[in-house]
Formats: sequence, C-alpha cells, structure tokens
Amino acid sequence: MREYRRVKRSGDRGYRALAGVVAGLAGMAVSHALAMLLTVRVAPLLAVGESVIEITPGPLAESLIQLVGSYDKPLLVIGVSLGLLALAAWAGVITRRSPLLANLVFLVMGAIAAAAVLTRSDASLSDVLAVLAGTLTWIAVLSFLIGQLAAPSRSTASGAAPSGAAPAGPTPSGSTPSGSTPSAADPSRADQGRRGFLIRAGVIVAATAVIGAGGQFLGQARRSVEASRRLLRLPTTAGRVPAGANLGVDGIAAWRSSNRDFYRIDTALVAPAIGVDQWRLRIHGLVDDEIVLTYRDLVEREMTEAWVTLCCVSNEVGGDLVGNAWWSGVRIADILAEAGVDPDANAVLQTSEDGWTCGTPLPALTDDRNAMLAIAMNGEPLPVEHGFPVRMVVPGLYGYVSATKWLVDLEVSRFDDFTAYWTDRGWAAQGPIKTQSRIDVPRDRADVTAGTLMIGGSAFAQYTGIEKVEYLLDGNDWAEATLGRVPGADTWVQWSAEVEVPAGAHTLAVRATDSSGYTQTAVRVDPVPDGATGWHTVDFDAQ
Repeated sequence: MREYRRVKRSGDRGYRALAGVVAGLAGMAVSHALAMLLTVRVAPLLAVGESVIEITPGPLAESLIQLVGSYDKPLLVIGVSLGLLALAAWAGVITRRSPLLANLVFLVMGAIAAAAVLTRSDASLSDVLAVLAGTLTWIAVLSFLIGQLAAPSRSTASGAAPSGAAPAGPTPSGSTPSGSTPSAADPSRADQGRRGFLIRAGVIVAATAVIGAGGQFLGQARRSVEASRRLLRLPTTAGRVPAGANLGVDGIAAWRSSNRDFYRIDTALVAPAIGVDQWRLRIHGLVDDEIVLTYRDLVEREMTEAWVTLCCVSNEVGGDLVGNAWWSGVRIADILAEAGVDPDANAVLQTSEDGWTCGTPLPALTDDRNAMLAIAMNGEPLPVEHGFPVRMVVPGLYGYVSATKWLVDLEVSRFDDFTAYWTDRGWAAQGPIKTQSRIDVPRDRADVTAGTLMIGGSAFAQYTGIEKVEYLLDGNDWAEATLGRVPGADTWVQWSAEVEVPAGAHTLAVRATDSSGYTQTAVRVDPVPDGATGWHTVDFDAQ
C-alpha cells in the first residue's frame, strides 16, 4: 500500500503541474485577447519582456545582441513565456500542500505584470484590466482542474475506513470489509478522477486556442494604422541609386538597403501603432516658443530628401547593423529656428511613443547636415517597425543618440540636465560614428578557387566621407581598392579589388581613411561605450 501511495502521489504531482500549465496558458490567452480588445499597445506578457530589456545591464544587452542578433526579441518572448509557465506548473504542484499558496503565486505574477504594464510611458490604469483578467483566469482554471483531481479522495463512502486508518477487522489481501466501498486509495476511483481532469483540461486548452486566435483578430489598432499608411500619398520620391554606386561584385551588400532588409535594433517588443490623425510632436524646453506639430503640418512643409546611411553603435567590426536608404522629411534645423533656441542649450532630448529616450548634440541638428524628421523611406511611408509615422534621421551619429523612432517629443535642453535610455546603461552621452570598413567577399573561412579573386565590401564615415580604402593580403603591403561613386559624405561606399591568390590559406584585412585624413586604427575596441574600432580581417582557403 505504501508503494502504491508513493506512485500515486508522484503521478498526482504530474497532473497538478499540468493543471498549472493549462491555467497559465488560459490566463495568457485571456489577457492577450483583452489587451487587443482595449487596443493596449503592449500586452502584459510583452510588457514584462520590455521591462526585462530595460533592467538588463548595457554590457549584457550588447553581448546578447551580438550572440543572437535580430532573434533577440522572439527569444526573449519565448523565455518569458516559458518562465511564466514554469511558475504556473509549480503553483499547480503546491496545491497539494496549500491551495492558498498557489493562488498567492499567481497573484504575485499578476502584480509583476501589472507593474510592467504601468511602467510603459503610454500606459493608463485601464491597461491593467487585461492583467487582472488573466490573473483571475489563472486562479479560476487551476481551482477548476484541481477540484476534479481531488474529488475522488475528499471523502469515502459510508462504511469506508478513514484515510490512514486500518479496517475494523482482518480482511483478505486485496479485499475490502463487508459493507464498505472503495477508499480514496482505490485505483479505479483515482483513474476516474484523472480521466475527468484530462477532459476538463482538453476543453480548456481548446478554448484557450480559440481565445488566442481571436485575440489576433482584435488587434484593430495596428491593422488600422497599416491600412491608413498604405493609403498615404506623400510628396516624396523614391530616389535613384547613383550610377557607379554598386560595383557589381557578387556578395557585396546592395548599396541601397531595402525597407524589408534594413537592420532593426530597438527596445520595443511591439512597435507602437500611431495613426497619422493622432500623432503630435511637441518641441519645447529651452525655446522662445513651444511648437506642436500634427502630421498634416509636417507634410505641408518643404520637403528635404537625401541618401543617409544609419549605423547602430552595437555594430561589431565587420558587422551588418548598418543600412543605407533614401529618406524624405523636414529639416529639423528649420523647425528649431522657428522655436527660437536658447543660447545656453546644447542638447535635445528625444522621446519615442514607447518612452525610449536619447540625447542628441544640438549642433548636429542645426548645422548644414541634413538632419530631418523623416516621414518616408525609399519612397514609401515609413514602415511601422522603422518609426511610422515620424522618426529622426541624423547623419554622422550612431542611432542610440539620434535615430528615435515613433518620435513624439523634442525637449531642447542641456546634457547636464538629463540622462537617456542608453546613457543610463553605461554608454557615452555623445556618439559620433567612427570610420569603419568591412569585407563582404570573401566571407570568413570561405573556400574559393585559386587564381584571380574579386574581393570587396563597404566602408562608411557618415558626415565625414570616405577618402580611400586599402586592403592587406597575407601581410604584404597595403594596396588601394577601387571605390564606388556616391552622392556625398553621408552614405557608405562600396570598395573592390582584383587579387591573385595561390592555393592555400590566406588572410585579408581592410582599413579606410576618411576625408579628414584619419585612418582606421588596428586596435580592437568593443562597441561599449561609443562604438567599435579595429580592422576587419577574414581567413579563407584557396583550392
């Protein structure tokens, strides 16, 4: 009997853990569906994920970006989901000891989710309703399922011995006393309860799937924004790639980066969905006159268009967190001039709809560079993931101090008077782009055919421009590469060369010299705190 009870308890523990997981899934589905119904930008699960991003130390965040690249957000969501389900499973297991303690676990989880939701910049108290609904679903579903497991053992039929008590008289092994019914230890009764449990769990899982699928159809805000975005007809052009910009070498990244392939690095798990009718930009702070712009106000202003390459400060030597596009918008220098900037100001604090902030040196927004409030990318209204309806584009600065997406606020200020998202995490307050070059062909550890080999890649030093690119093959003398033709200093440039490679192992390095006369240093420095340095080097074999 003792052996049977040990087996029974072990199996019961598994069923209780499953009850917790099913309850967890049901709560997540209800919470998500209600968040979509209320058009909450960030559902509770994703709000927790964004909070995790915010509390992650800068160096660790940088390491994770380098490790998983653009998969960081999906992996984070999966990790948060698995963590939630693990806690839910534990809550199910401890119902054997204390149902109240299990409910407390769910309440704490709900409190954490509520705190994450309320810390979003655009949150309101009504956004917590989705968290509340999910938490109550957790508790109700767990109680419903555990009740079925416990039903067979709550009491015994008339005449049955109490749990733990011996029968009144001796009985043959495997039999029950005359006039009694099976006790709580009766396998048939336990099996009956488990079958009922599985039926209930199956019904709940099916309902959860329906609710989860329905939640996707409730996200009207994003679909509405996408629909209005597609209908926009803006006074912009698509831009023509200059003749000679693409050198025609297979393997070199296209000079124009498509909207779909343009790198994306930001902290938003869900891109804010802002309709053009709702969008407002406030310019205030150390100015003579505060200005509030609508989308129509912006579109009716004189447009500026330019090729500008953007680069993320997290870009490693030879990395691909860089892209070039034709941007259309309004010069921010003209708007700041209208506002009347205080002579004591030296910075502008940019704020996104999702609460992300960055500090930009004021001179970079008011000098002769084409810093703009961008409304279009490669001739199309900005994709939602790239900042629709309005983002900032500033040539010559890393994105973490300039390229705010979903821009809603500009406060003219001083660097001494504020900190921003990434500077709070150990990054430098100012981030001019460092001169960089990379090898696209051959790839590191590639196998090539011995003989004549075309090599090439890209180099960039936005707002300064590239003067020349040199390559070093197997430690021989530096040789100058051919450069593509570019329209100005704000874009990257392709480089290529034809080399002879005998059979065997080879090492190729590249360096660039910008228009100021600076040549890249060989000293390798990690991206933190203000960008990577060093020569990009690849090893390859010729056969």
